[in-house]
Amino acid sequence: MKRPTFRLLTLCLSACCAWTPAMAQDSFPSKTIKIVNNFAAGGPSDVLARSIGQVLAEKFKQAVIVENKPGAAGNLGADAVVKSPADGHTLLFSIDTTFTVNPHIYGKTMPFKASELRPVVIISSSGLMVAVNPATGIKTLKDFIAVGKAKGLTLSSAGNGAPGHLAAERLTDAAQIKITHIPYKGNSPAVTAVLANEVDGGVLATSGLLPFVRSGKITGLAVTSSKRSRLAPELPTVAELGMKELEQDILYLALVPSATPEAVVQKLQTGILEALKRPEFESRLANLDMALEGQTGAEASKRLAETSERYGKLVRATGMKVE
Repeated sequence: MKRPTFRLLTLCLSACCAWTPAMAQDSFPSKTIKIVNNFAAGGPSDVLARSIGQVLAEKFKQAVIVENKPGAAGNLGADAVVKSPADGHTLLFSIDTTFTVNPHIYGKTMPFKASELRPVVIISSSGLMVAVNPATGIKTLKDFIAVGKAKGLTLSSAGNGAPGHLAAERLTDAAQIKITHIPYKGNSPAVTAVLANEVDGGVLATSGLLPFVRSGKITGLAVTSSKRSRLAPELPTVAELGMKELEQDILYLALVPSATPEAVVQKLQTGILEALKRPEFESRLANLDMALEGQTGAEASKRLAETSERYGKLVRATGMKVE
């Protein structure tokens, strides 16, 4: 009797293992979905998280909440998602530098490995704007460099390792100017610092700066994207000003813990891609000065790996580090 019993148990276990992916897909989602945005509320990644969250709530007939967890250039929020159950009910909405820059500048103090999260979708990309407070008297990027060489400048960013920090280091290296980097917990507080004249300027997301540039409270100088901004076409690109080495794009993406079942990842992926196809979402991206991406799976992972390698070389060349 023992042998048949053992065989029966083996068959049952095999059946359970084979059924797991299907069960995961059929039962997901079974509770509220939480999207963690690892930068401050009001920034571009926060707007994306809330916009896509609405579509996921409609599609899955489950509540979707967004939790802002800024700090350490995105590391705090990302680490929280790494430590969450790998069941698809907790997602991270982040910019790529958390995974393509932070490992190079944080080194052994990095709280998690980039491999512990996997991209679901690269949602969009955008450039940055070099901007200053009008009190500086700076009108052009040429003026900016001249002042930087003469007496130095203070620049805000969304945190150590954030795109603005990277851009500041590249400016320092390319133009041989003196810059003091002041990190904040997100794009919105970094823009507020420029507005309040706490810092001379910043290299920040165009969408956050534009309302104040339009009103004359902040002076826009140039954009880091390869093409002129749709929101501020009057501003030249850094390449047009002879500084192509400063070109830089930000990738916005959704991720989950690496151990999340493939069937659940596919279901989330389908939901997010569905959101990206909606006409109103295209309009929202345009208002954020973003280009639609929609890359998934191996394609997304390859792009992040290539970006990480490129930024790693830059970090080593500039000596960029956490302050």
